[in-house]
Amino acid sequence: MAGIYIHIPFCLSVCAYCDFYKTTKLSALPDFMEALFAEMEQRKEYLQGKTIQTVYLGGGTPSVCTPDAIGKILNRIYTLFPVEKTAEITLEANPDDITPGYLEDLFCTPVNRLSIGIQSFSDSDLVTLKRRHTGRQALQCVENAFHAGFDTISVDLIYGLPGLTREQWQRNLQTAFELPVCHLSAYHITYHQGTLFHDGLKKGILKETDEEESVFQYEMLVREAEKNAFEQYEISNFAKQQKYARHNTAYWFNEPYLGLGPSAHSYNGVSRQWNIADLNAYIQALNSGSGFFDSETLSENDQFNDFILTRLRTKWGISRTGVISRFGTAKWNFLEKKTAPFRLKGVIKERNGTFRLTPEGMFISDKIMEDLFFTET
Repeated sequence: MAGIYIHIPFCLSVCAYCDFYKTTKLSALPDFMEALFAEMEQRKEYLQGKTIQTVYLGGGTPSVCTPDAIGKILNRIYTLFPVEKTAEITLEANPDDITPGYLEDLFCTPVNRLSIGIQSFSDSDLVTLKRRHTGRQALQCVENAFHAGFDTISVDLIYGLPGLTREQWQRNLQTAFELPVCHLSAYHITYHQGTLFHDGLKKGILKETDEEESVFQYEMLVREAEKNAFEQYEISNFAKQQKYARHNTAYWFNEPYLGLGPSAHSYNGVSRQWNIADLNAYIQALNSGSGFFDSETLSENDQFNDFILTRLRTKWGISRTGVISRFGTAKWNFLEKKTAPFRLKGVIKERNGTFRLTPEGMFISDKIMEDLFFTET
């Protein structure tokens, strides 16, 4: 089992909060496609013939590409890799890109899942975030996608925004749950260095939401999701009728994946690779045959820490059987000792030999996981 991630770095404009690698130089799209196909050819053996169960086109804004271009990318994947017939093929999309005509053409490609970056249904929030769409477009695009035949639709929302009230956040959630979607990803705003949001925070133009309010909005998210039959299966992800994001779930279960495109990461269980985060350098490297990625070999302790980082954030947690079979009894004994204070505080629970975060623990998960990492002394 394996997955493929394709980073399409093009955006029509830059959002205020985004720190993913992107460029507004759409004129480079043909050269990017050529370089991407060259990378596919060079790295077709990376996954050692494993069956591809998921393909994820992320970015950037993949929906700035025409359905014809998306189809060509996926057809090349199907030519070079053994893709499962029932593979999950996800396209990230912006609401203002996916018009009825676009969706009709896209439905003729292998794409069978849409992840729509809505972020908010409030026009004032969208202006703050520097999103290109309106709240009305967000609503309409989901309805259009469903009527075009896409029955596996995920939407993204952001909470903890400066000035976002509890009433506004609840309206966002209610609106999302009334739509024909089966998956929700909801993230707390982060002020990444190099973004307009980070600059605004430093200059005092923006004020960070206090922790108490952030916790309240997160608890509201979890509560409203449960009311609407959306199961929380990961800290920030909720699914209806077990329509989990198979691609992301594979990440959390440490399955191997190949990352294609500038800034994309790859993982095969024992090493990690990351491509140049520069479109021009990526294209030139693929054209000239020179190196276009860096890599690191993961020690057993690195692999253990990755296991903690990815698995604890899910509903499946960290099982005694899983740890011992992969890392040995000593690592499980280490975890039993390290989790003891967190179990006393009620932020980790143990049941049937499995450690899981409690709802209170999920909001402080980064701190918990950092304390559970195994470091050399």
